[in-house]
Amino acid sequence: MTQRTLEGRIAVVTGATSGIGRATALALARMGAHVVIVSRSPQKCAETAAQIVQAGGSATPIAADLSSQRGVRSVAEQIRARFPRVDVLVNNAGAIFGERRLSEDGIEMTWALNHLSYFLLTHLLLDALKAAPTARIVNVSSDAHFAVRRIPFDDLNFERQPYRAFSAYSLSKLANVMFTYALARRLEGTHITVNALHPGAVATNFGRELGGWWGWVFRVLVSRFALSPEQGAQTSIYLASAPEVAQQSGLYFDRCKPKRSSPLSYNRDAQERLWAISAEQVQLAG
Repeated sequence: MTQRTLEGRIAVVTGATSGIGRATALALARMGAHVVIVSRSPQKCAETAAQIVQAGGSATPIAADLSSQRGVRSVAEQIRARFPRVDVLVNNAGAIFGERRLSEDGIEMTWALNHLSYFLLTHLLLDALKAAPTARIVNVSSDAHFAVRRIPFDDLNFERQPYRAFSAYSLSKLANVMFTYALARRLEGTHITVNALHPGAVATNFGRELGGWWGWVFRVLVSRFALSPEQGAQTSIYLASAPEVAQQSGLYFDRCKPKRSSPLSYNRDAQERLWAISAEQVQLAG
């Protein structure tokens, strides 16, 4: 029987209607949390929230396109209007795109969704997180970030360099880790922790639109050998709820244990440059 260790807590999960996001949302609801279901599809948000309610839990659906800064701001505004605080924020929404696309803000789509949505939503909910007795921020990254050897700060939009889906994805996942470390420094001395994680290779619909080699990898290898969404969500759930990590912050986890991320991810100058560029991109500079 699931222990209701999150009774009365408010947990926000993005990308919560499929894959590990959905598995995370359902698990946190079973622990007693009121889960805010954030995803692009209004129908899927409503269906996931209804499933939680039918199982005896409580949930609020909020639909928005998180690749859009307007969408992220709308989500934050609705959350702040409905809830006095946020106890858990799981930044999970993400995708990989076979072709270069731009968001409505003119930003490369992978970067906009996978990194900037984390950065902006977290900032907009910081006051709500500070209002909780204790709060946790969980950033879903990936070991794909190890593939990045150099951060193209002068070409994050892939305007000059050739666009490669895995390169864009890996870069966004490195940004998740570096954002986590930079934010942890800024939150030292507060009651808010922030950690990043690798969920493992998970059998979901993620990456199915890709063609060529990577499309084959996702369709064949990942679906055949990957973890289930429930297995892939275990580290997210652990970081959002486990008492033993209540005081741990600024770490990268895999299989519910901390491990070293890539050497590049620990470069503080690069972290601070990333922070400044991200703040400018989402118009939070200063």
